[in-house]
Amino acid sequence: MSRSCRLSLPLLTRGSAFALLCLLLGTIEIGALNLTLNNSHNATCLHAHWQMNFTIKYETLNHGLKNVTIQVPSNASYSGSHCDTGDNVSQIKVQFGSSFFWNVNFTRQNSVYFIDTICFSYDTSDNDTFPDAKVKGKVSTTFEVDTVAIPLDELFRCHSVVTVTEENVTHNYWDVFVQAFIQNDTISTKEYVCDKDVSTESTTALTTVPITTSKPIPEERPHPGTYSVQNGTAICLLATMGLQLNITKDKVTSLLNISPNTTNFDGVCLKESAMLWLNDSNNYLEFLFAMKNGNRFYLKGVNVSLTFVNGSDFVAANNSLNYWDAPIGSSYMCNKEEAIAISDAFQINTFDLRVQPFDVVEGKYSTAEDCRADDDRFVIPIAVAASLGGLVVLVLLAYVIGHRYWSTEYEHF
Repeated sequence: MSRSCRLSLPLLTRGSAFALLCLLLGTIEIGALNLTLNNSHNATCLHAHWQMNFTIKYETLNHGLKNVTIQVPSNASYSGSHCDTGDNVSQIKVQFGSSFFWNVNFTRQNSVYFIDTICFSYDTSDNDTFPDAKVKGKVSTTFEVDTVAIPLDELFRCHSVVTVTEENVTHNYWDVFVQAFIQNDTISTKEYVCDKDVSTESTTALTTVPITTSKPIPEERPHPGTYSVQNGTAICLLATMGLQLNITKDKVTSLLNISPNTTNFDGVCLKESAMLWLNDSNNYLEFLFAMKNGNRFYLKGVNVSLTFVNGSDFVAANNSLNYWDAPIGSSYMCNKEEAIAISDAFQINTFDLRVQPFDVVEGKYSTAEDCRADDDRFVIPIAVAASLGGLVVLVLLAYVIGHRYWSTEYEHF
C-alpha cells in the first residue's frame, strides 16, 4: 500500500524560511555529509556540508505506535545530484539504506537562488527497519517553499540544531553549509547566517554569566592531532596542530584543549581556497585558507561555535585574518606557541603546528617554511646592530685610554 503526502507552505518569513533551509541540510552523529559537484566545464558549482537524521512514528501490528530513528551514514549515495545544467536548477539527491530517499531542489533567479522543494520518502516494507509495521508501503512527503532567497555570492551557514515535525516524521538538521550556485569555481568566504545562529550570537554578546568549560582550565600543553582533507582519493590538505581555545568573558578566562581522539574532521579543496572543519559533540572549528598573489597561501578565516556544560553557547568568526603565510607548494611550520586573535573575547593558541592546504603530493608535507625565520628577520639585524654598537664603544674606549696614556707621558717630560 502506498501513501503520499504533499504539503504546500505559505509565504515564509525570513526566520521560518531559514529554519526550513536548516531543515534542508544537517545530522545527529554518525558523520557529516559532504558533497561537491562540478559542472560540464569541471568547475565547482555546488557545495554542501551537513548532518541529518529522521525519527519515524509508525503503527505496529498490535495497533501500538513505535518510533524508529534513522541515522544517515556519511557514505550515503548522491547519485542523480546535479548543478548548473543551463536551466538554472540544482538538485541534491541522497539515498541511504535500501528504502530511504531525500532530495532538495534549488532554482536560480538573477542574483539569488531559491529552495523550491524538499522531499523525504521511506518504505515500511523494509522489514529490517519496520519489522512489525501494520501497513506496508511507500510514504513520501514534499515541502513546497515559496520564498527562501540567498545571494549567489554567499555561503549559507547554520550551526544550530533545527527540528521540524511533519506528519509522522521528525527531522533533525545542524552544522549546515551550502552554496548551490557557486561563482568562479570558488566557495564564498562571505556567510549568510541563519536566524538561529544570529540569535545565539546576540544572546552570547549580551550574557553576563561567566563562561565555564566542561573541564578545568587545562595547564598541560594540548596534544597535537593530525587532520586531512581529501579530493576524491587524493589528500589535498594536511594539518597537524595542538589547539587550545581561549575565551574571555566578564574578565573570566576559560581555556579548553581540543582532543584529537574525539574530534572528527572534514573539509573541501578548491583552486584558490580550502577549508578544514573540526568538530566533536560540543565544539565546531572552521579554518579557511586562501591564496595570496597566486604564489602564497595564508589563513584567512576562522569560525567557531562552542557549547558549554551550563548550556550557554559561544560563536565567533573572523574572515579577515593573515596568519601562517607560506609559498604555494610548501608547508608552514611553527613548533612554538602561537596565538591567533579572532575577536576581543576569543583566541586560539596553537602548538606544534604544520599546515599545507595546497599542492600536497602523495599525502606528505612539502618543505616547510618555519615561523622562526620571521623571528630571524628581526633577531639578525638587532644582533648586527648590537655588535656594531659594541665595536664603536670599544674603539672609543681604546681612544680615551690611549689619549690619557700619552698625556701622562708628555707631562713626565
